[in-house]
Amino acid sequence: MPIIEVKNLSKRFGDILAVDQVSFDVEEGEVFGFLGPNGAGKTTTINVLCTLLQPTSGEARVNGFDCVREADRVRASIGIVFQDTTLDNELTAYENLKFHCYLYRMDRTTMQERVEDVLALVDLYERRHDLVKKFSGGMKRRLEIARGLLHYPKVLFLDEPTLGLDPQTRNLIWDFIHDLRRREGITMFMTTHYLEEAEACDRIAIIDLGRIIALGSPAELKRMVKGDVIHLRAHDEEGAKEEIEHLFSIPVKRDGDGLYLEVESGEEFIPGLASRLKAELLSISLRKPTLNDVFLQLTGRQIREEEVSSKEATRQWMRTHRVGKRYFRR
Repeated sequence: MPIIEVKNLSKRFGDILAVDQVSFDVEEGEVFGFLGPNGAGKTTTINVLCTLLQPTSGEARVNGFDCVREADRVRASIGIVFQDTTLDNELTAYENLKFHCYLYRMDRTTMQERVEDVLALVDLYERRHDLVKKFSGGMKRRLEIARGLLHYPKVLFLDEPTLGLDPQTRNLIWDFIHDLRRREGITMFMTTHYLEEAEACDRIAIIDLGRIIALGSPAELKRMVKGDVIHLRAHDEEGAKEEIEHLFSIPVKRDGDGLYLEVESGEEFIPGLASRLKAELLSISLRKPTLNDVFLQLTGRQIREEEVSSKEATRQWMRTHRVGKRYFRR
């Protein structure tokens, strides 16, 4: 039985249909990814699954519990790592986790054991008494993952878990996530618009304009793009496009950096293209299909990597900061 079941889920905000008849299942122990540009409906769907929003229509179940009628039991089954950091920088790592334990009404004995266990799990036990403001971005993310694991959830939701981190730190966080899945068997549900992160998932749902437009493993999705991808730039790109389509009867598409076409045996095709094409080429390259090619083929555009609103991140931090300081002054 799937640990997450979503059937015909829709969420409307006034005139805006943010999620439109979405259906999918997630198997226990899977790393499942939602891939799509900002505004595609990824976070809205996660918020429904985490009981932070009620759907306009449709059904969603997590760990066998209905996300509307059994919200408390869903919340007890999940952990969440939000897109924006919600740690209190003026508290220590231990104090941040201790405060969260009180929200779950843990007794003192359980609290002590759980905090020490998850700090060791994310390799932060030796830094437990350090203020979070001294932590690197990657350490903060690991601490947020530890916080999401305090109550031993069945499913860990990660909303853009490495947004704003440098590539090296993103790779370290993903190494940690996969090691955690191997050791603990936790189901991971994550959203991303980083293509290399989506490649690390067992299965991916590509979402755009509130609808799932493709679902499968990374390899299955990339097979939707036939053959190799040739990318080229020319002085007269419109002229080159018309000439290639006339000479080879192959559709040529545009992206932000030039023209691209899909062919079988790209290494054999390029010499004939270069010798017969009259348009002056600036560059030509060959590569295997990527998930961006899949998205481009399905939607006609690329996934754009956009920055999260710094104002919203600041507001969330200040809300958490004030709550935390009030509690520890008691």
